[in-house]
Amino acid sequence: MSEQDDTKPSLERRGLFGIGAAGAALGGAAALLAPRAALAQAVGKSRLYTIKERGRLIVGTGSTNPPWHFEGPDGKLQGMDIDLARLLAKNLFDDPNKVEFVLQGSDARIPSLITDKVDIVVQWMTVTAGRAQQVEFTIPYYREGVSLLLLARGGKYRNFDEMKAAGNAVTVGGMQNVFLEEWIHKALPQAKVDAFESPDATLQALNARRVDAYLADQSAARWLMQQAPGRFIDAGYGWMPNSYASAVKPGDPTWLNWVNTVYKEAMMGVDFDYFAASYKKWFGIELPTPKVGFPSEFA
Repeated sequence: MSEQDDTKPSLERRGLFGIGAAGAALGGAAALLAPRAALAQAVGKSRLYTIKERGRLIVGTGSTNPPWHFEGPDGKLQGMDIDLARLLAKNLFDDPNKVEFVLQGSDARIPSLITDKVDIVVQWMTVTAGRAQQVEFTIPYYREGVSLLLLARGGKYRNFDEMKAAGNAVTVGGMQNVFLEEWIHKALPQAKVDAFESPDATLQALNARRVDAYLADQSAARWLMQQAPGRFIDAGYGWMPNSYASAVKPGDPTWLNWVNTVYKEAMMGVDFDYFAASYKKWFGIELPTPKVGFPSEFA
């Protein structure tokens, strides 16, 4: 996968409690109002209003992982995560440029939230139960997985079924990782495995036909196919799914709910055109228009 759980090595890539009992002892109307007052006191001022007063959104993200977050030829950040961050700024200030990006490694995502260095992390973050004990996740905006990238012309195999039938005649390359063989053998139990020091080195091996396929995140595979039309194809099988979402510091339901509202309406409502254009640009995926009529959430 693109990254592992921050809390432990893993193949997988809270709360506010009601305070009704004490309030009930007051009796009458006070018993009804006390829980709400206590909850408001516990929550305090939402980050949403702090951001509005500050006049800009501060987002933790990366700069080296296309198509999620990377620098373009002009040196400016771009990618799906960057588009989502700018969408939040647009809905906060009617200006997608009112966002400050804090560049950080994957291991800094949770600490930057807990120490209030950033307002939100938008950085291809895999949802796990371990991380959910430290941060609060938004609704997912992408379902990641691994797949096999093949040469469109001149390769030995055209699809996953041919590779599986070939058994131990197949060699799959991937970036060096303690789990690499296990991941590949989940799909191709007999395949040979060749590990490389970087994605670029793995891709060079595929181009030189030293390996038959390149194990890659599906988003990375789609990006490569976008960049070199007609050179690569997806083998047609994906596995090991994991969800990508943004993360916020726990204990602020107003801020979390607002971000979720923006994301949900981007996927299904008023900002769908923006969201669909990003998916098309970065992944080559044509999203179907959400069904008009009775909301699917209640179907």
